[in-house]
Amino acid sequence: MAYTWRGEDWRSRGACLSADPDLFFPISLTEASAGQVSRAKAYCARCSVRSECIRFALDHPDVQGVWGGMTDNERKNLRRARNRSAARARRAA
Repeated sequence: MAYTWRGEDWRSRGACLSADPDLFFPISLTEASAGQVSRAKAYCARCSVRSECIRFALDHPDVQGVWGGMTDNERKNLRRARNRSAARARRAA
């Protein structure tokens, strides 16, 4: 699925705009790609729109790569943890 946005959107202010886009899409998460993931996360760490970026990636599970300083697997784990917490809260109510 393709996502489009207007020029004033938060994505137009991302620190990643000055980087090679391939940096944010490692072929794998193995040790061989660890350096690439670290470099991508370094861009994210200094980004002024990091929170918007990670919110977008969490809301759109089909996006791939490093977004907001998190990999696909890290976002998946965060979603699962949130779902478990929400389920516990519903059972407690």
